[in-house]
Amino acid sequence: MEEITIKQTLQLVLLPSPGMGHLIPMIEFAKWLVFHHQDLLVTFLIPTDGSSIKAQETVLNSLPNSINYIYLPPVNFDDLPDDVQIETRIFLTINRSLSSITDALKDLMANSHIVALVLDCFGMDAYDVANQLNLPYYVFFTSAAMGLLFTFELPNLDATYSCEYRDMPEPLKLPGCVPLHGVDFVDPCQDRKGEAYAWMLDQSKRYKFAEGIFVNSFLDLEPGAFKALQEERPSVYPVGPLIRTGETQGVADGSECLKWLSDQPRGSVLFVSFGSGGTLSSEQLTELAFGLEMSGHRFLWVVKSPSDTAVNASYFNAQSVKDPLNFLPKGFIERTKGRGLMVPSWAPQIQVLSHGSTGGFLTHCGWNSTLESIVHGVPLIAWPLYAEQKMNAVMLHGMKAALRPRYDENGLILRDEIAQVVKVLMEGEEGKTIRNKMEQLKHAAAEVLSENGSSTKSLGEVALKWKNHN
Repeated sequence: MEEITIKQTLQLVLLPSPGMGHLIPMIEFAKWLVFHHQDLLVTFLIPTDGSSIKAQETVLNSLPNSINYIYLPPVNFDDLPDDVQIETRIFLTINRSLSSITDALKDLMANSHIVALVLDCFGMDAYDVANQLNLPYYVFFTSAAMGLLFTFELPNLDATYSCEYRDMPEPLKLPGCVPLHGVDFVDPCQDRKGEAYAWMLDQSKRYKFAEGIFVNSFLDLEPGAFKALQEERPSVYPVGPLIRTGETQGVADGSECLKWLSDQPRGSVLFVSFGSGGTLSSEQLTELAFGLEMSGHRFLWVVKSPSDTAVNASYFNAQSVKDPLNFLPKGFIERTKGRGLMVPSWAPQIQVLSHGSTGGFLTHCGWNSTLESIVHGVPLIAWPLYAEQKMNAVMLHGMKAALRPRYDENGLILRDEIAQVVKVLMEGEEGKTIRNKMEQLKHAAAEVLSENGSSTKSLGEVALKWKNHN
């Protein structure tokens, strides 16, 4: 009798890809589901290359009892060159875990009823496993609806153009979106001969076989893109903005910067952070320091050790044991004392963005950081580094939610430009326009996640479908 009861347990299985930026929104998705549907259990299957990520384990260990996780056996990357693209490494982590994913799913199916498998947008190789086990599968798209439209369009682009996309004679006009130049396409599309591009193109063709796609965005933020996606197959569900509601990891470590913030005037501080994976070159780090100093405005800067080889150098790797503050210009810390605070490597971003003294955010435009700033109504300076961040920056600038500094002919953003854009955001008329836009989006974000909001209804609709079909 007991075995029948176990069998009736309804289980949703989530397969994230490596990287905190993809795991965190999926976790928030799971937390929302089990809060609103307490008869549903969620299990994460965590692919790994064997490098333990302390931050990931801290987050996973804080989950409610109805959310479980299973670490899959680590895959081996000894055959890969050191300079392999991050996207290739992510795709391969999933691909080389397929047999482990199959085994884990079979074990779960023996003790519960799996209502669906939800794949990360990098995890489309696992659709073969879902088909083999006769499981309905969905995609969780961790970026903007505009990015999903681009993914649907990629096979057509590939068939239409033979040149590199940055050499396209005119911008791409996705329905309901701002025009997008080839140079701003996602990183794998900057080299069509590269392995990462081949992976992305192959994966993009598989999206249409899913039962549905969850997008971590919302109707009021991207009305045109979601309208266009209504005409696509499969069904697309706006479920965002799903962001962390608070940070348990390291808040004690971040208490210094929060205390400092509380001593500053309301709305006076520019928060500067390039996310968990972004790094600047030594030269760019120096220009940013002088630009912040020249702006005359208060700032809180999460400083990371520079990398002169890759802007995403810290995506998989922990920061250098060397103190990042040692890389700042001589005398900079003393000259900006009281007006600027530099913290090495990490700050409690949610608490900083929600603090009354924070008046702006210089950001890499990672989608999680973008949504966090929208939810808290903080205006942006868009400084994209890698992945789809340039696409996000184009969108945010187009909707007047962000300023974009200009690069010089060598690809640097110089100190004068940085100082000027900070002044415009913090005190200029254009900055006020952006602040007003962000305030509107903040209220819209709260509304869509309310009891009768569009994102709440969208996710609830699918959860009921799962339960009614089982």
